[in-house]
Amino acid sequence: MPRTAVNYSKLSANGSLTDPAGTTIDAALVTNGVVVNAADPEHTLLRVTNSAAGAKNVTVRAGSGRQSWMAGSGDRVQSVPASGTVWLGPFTSARFQQAGSRLHVDFESGTTGTVTVFKIPRAL
Repeated sequence: MPRTAVNYSKLSANGSLTDPAGTTIDAALVTNGVVVNAADPEHTLLRVTNSAAGAKNVTVRAGSGRQSWMAGSGDRVQSVPASGTVWLGPFTSARFQQAGSRLHVDFESGTTGTVTVFKIPRAL
């Protein structure tokens, strides 16, 4: 099955953003993973909430594109505590950008909660 596309919630310089609810992490999202299309890793933040009873891992996959010359450093695995929230990023394109300018994120089996992808503006 294809990964589930999650769109950016865009932050704006000198602006504001109402706290977005995020995308629900359900069994399909755990099985298929997430793709952020047209990713700009250096300006990307992930907010992952975990509503499961125990800690769960979220994994940002090492890249496969030509620009991912640091992909050999491996995936970025982060534990999210039970009933907790973790912020990840920004990321290095040279390590995490997939072919086609995408970012791939996976979740440990049994993960529930939400994932939100934020885009940091280039000009501040």
